[in-house]
Amino acid sequence: MLSLAAGADASIVRTTAYWSEIAPTRPANAADPFDPAYQFTDLDQLVRTAALDDMTVLLTVWGTPGWANGNKGLNYAPTRMSDLQQFAQALAARYSGRYPGFPFVGCFSLWNEPNLSEFLAPTFRNGKPASPIVYAQMARAAYAGIKAGNRLAQFAIGETSPRGRDRPSPSPGRVQDTLSPGTFARLVAQAPGPKVRFDAWAQHPYSDLGQGPLQKVRFPNVDLANLGTFERALDKWFKRKGTPIWITEYGFQTKPGQPKGVTLAQQAAYVKQTLAIVRKDDRVKMFTWYIFRDDPTSAWHSGLLTENSTPKPSLRVFTAAARAMDARNVQMLVKPGASNPILRVPVWALAARDGVAAKLGATVSVTYGRTTSVSQPTSTIAINGYAAFRLPITKAKLNGLYVVTLIIGDDNGNQITRHATVIVR
Repeated sequence: MLSLAAGADASIVRTTAYWSEIAPTRPANAADPFDPAYQFTDLDQLVRTAALDDMTVLLTVWGTPGWANGNKGLNYAPTRMSDLQQFAQALAARYSGRYPGFPFVGCFSLWNEPNLSEFLAPTFRNGKPASPIVYAQMARAAYAGIKAGNRLAQFAIGETSPRGRDRPSPSPGRVQDTLSPGTFARLVAQAPGPKVRFDAWAQHPYSDLGQGPLQKVRFPNVDLANLGTFERALDKWFKRKGTPIWITEYGFQTKPGQPKGVTLAQQAAYVKQTLAIVRKDDRVKMFTWYIFRDDPTSAWHSGLLTENSTPKPSLRVFTAAARAMDARNVQMLVKPGASNPILRVPVWALAARDGVAAKLGATVSVTYGRTTSVSQPTSTIAINGYAAFRLPITKAKLNGLYVVTLIIGDDNGNQITRHATVIVR
């Protein structure tokens, strides 16, 4: 599936780092990424394979081990936030690029849909919202741990479901307690204690089953149509400007696997419409489709492939949009008159093969109007899986647009191609 996803021009894969499975017993030194109690084998394989396929990974921490919360369940917070902080530190450090054979992972997030009691309980205490206060404590601990393990990593909070009732369940035990994402975020921001720090808010702005991306819901519920309202509210609540948004789950379930879903043709049309909307929102820094293939072990059927891996029409549409929005092909702003600017591009596949500090060579072609300049700079792989190359641009023209193609290779004959746009302002 990773290979097929790479073929669809995906550049990032989201997966869950199950704390309870990675640490089934309490580690002797929980901040040590190589403590013998940790069982990272399958996650290591995923991270390595994704990197070899020229993709990176978003790791979402979820699931408290029994030893950390008195066996209350995966969806209950740890008794001591220091346990979460130390696990987050170990996780980020293991994939910090400092250890040969363990590729750099630069994106992390905390919990899955914590505004639902299914994932973080209890939602209410004595009729009042409780989970946002607990989540704020968890976010402070996880942020500190992630940044201690890898100061270059980006950390998102939220991962919120699109809808909630904002009042206790009318049928406790049968219908779970929920908070709307807007209410949850506001209460996290207002939670007592130090300021909650984060690099992005992660949101799952699904439409209702069978609906398209333009469906409107009443705020503080949040789908794609009122994401802008949520963005402005986040700025107000957390007292910051331009809060980045990661859309870490989105999709449309299809018939016949989901009888109330959309048709295959509708899904394809909605994919195109959705990604056109997302592309216009400068705050959205990440978009992940859930899921790539229909899961034969569950009732969820939003895949771009069927259960037997047959492509749906939406796969072709997704691939075309992903290619146009590929994060590996960067844009760079330079000032008028600049010469030989340095362009940094991700070289994840080469980093996975060669490791940090390996030498790279490149053939760089820069086209401006009808003129093309070619150079052959060298570089080394940085700890975050990027490489820097000087471009053959002399005295960049005001309001100019330079189109760059880089063919980058290592000493073993492996090559990747990157495209970039240099804008002069």
